Amino acid sequence: MRMRIRGAPAFLLGGLLAVPACLSAPTSPAGAPVIVVHGLGRTSASMLVLAARLERAGFDVVQFGYPSRSEPMEALVDLLGEAVAACCGDARETTHFVTHSMGGVLVRSYLAQQPDAHRGRVVMLSPPSGGSEIVDAFVDSPMLRSLLGPAGSALGTDPAALVHRLGPVRFRLGIITGDRSLNPITSWIIPGPDDGKVGVERARLEGASFLVLPATHTFIMNRRDVAEEIVHFLDQGRFRDEEPAAAPRTARRAGPRTRG
Repeated sequence: MRMRIRGAPAFLLGGLLAVPACLSAPTSPAGAPVIVVHGLGRTSASMLVLAARLERAGFDVVQFGYPSRSEPMEALVDLLGEAVAACCGDARETTHFVTHSMGGVLVRSYLAQQPDAHRGRVVMLSPPSGGSEIVDAFVDSPMLRSLLGPAGSALGTDPAALVHRLGPVRFRLGIITGDRSLNPITSWIIPGPDDGKVGVERARLEGASFLVLPATHTFIMNRRDVAEEIVHFLDQGRFRDEEPAAAPRTARRAGPRTRG
């Protein structure tokens, strides 16, 4: 099967066609498509390296591109629902998702609206599960708020923010986040260890398997070890070296010198 792309600008097809033909692969080990969802201010091009690795592992990958800065979350959920229906049909309830950053909140919002518990597996990379202090700092400035867009501006840490209204997850979820930063200014804003955009503790979500790697928010999706953990989770329902629920790992804060 070949990697497919949904909802992305046409200019991204050039990058897609550059993926080697050897990435054609048999059906996913779990028997379902994997929809890959990028983060805020990014495009499907940012997930091409990860998508190619998932293809080589045998998954049927569908890239979902969306206008992350111009539409509210409700409109983005509708777009995702249309893409799932178009690509997956009767298999939509067992479709897997792999997301980065705000893409995780988008998928949570979509699945929260489904009448039945989702039977597919989901892996989120650096999701602002508990909101982001960076959003808190930006929303009071009209110029900075415009960089976030209506969906991104809803991802603050306030108890009334979107992420706190989604309720508990009803699907098998794994979260991978990083504890390395390329931006000392944003890391100064975020309490505790962080990946430059999201604090480690803000990425956690009750009921999810959780893994911290020495990665940055910007490049976590390009790491080979991250791809290997994602493949293992989609296939087995757990990470190879996930944190025990009763003994969470204490991650270290690191400076901006280490690349993710």
